Amino acid sequence: MIDLLPNTDVINFGEVSDAVNALLQQGVIAYRRDRQRADELFRQALATAPAELPVYFCLYKIHTYQGNLDEAEAAAEGGLKEAASQAGWDLDWHKWEPHDVLPDGPGRFALYTLKALAFIHLRQSRPDEAAEKLEALKILDPTGAVGWPVVAALAEGLD
Repeated sequence: MIDLLPNTDVINFGEVSDAVNALLQQGVIAYRRDRQRADELFRQALATAPAELPVYFCLYKIHTYQGNLDEAEAAAEGGLKEAASQAGWDLDWHKWEPHDVLPDGPGRFALYTLKALAFIHLRQSRPDEAAEKLEALKILDPTGAVGWPVVAALAEGLD
């Protein structure tokens, strides 16, 4: 087990259980030296609390950084479905409706993760799937609050 050092920067994962927070913090520290261990810790957190959205974020982030894009996609898809369920939205993002005010909590996480999937699809050389998600985000998040315009600019640069 990796102990958190008192002078180590702690990441604020929001309101997660103490057990999950400890696993996520350990995973972040492990990622610097042992990426396999980080993955194990994040997956342990997921098994412990599959409703904790930050766990999905950690998994899809580390796998995207490492170029394990199929793993990143699977984690993002899982997080997208969990967030949609928690937000009371359809599990199929194609059926999501725009809101007058950009949602917080699970809804925002769902939109952010849809953006992440667009990025992952770009990295997988699947530009049509990325474009489909970006078009949806233009409607669901017209101000670009979750950062999709950056991914759209990357997509345009690939054309």
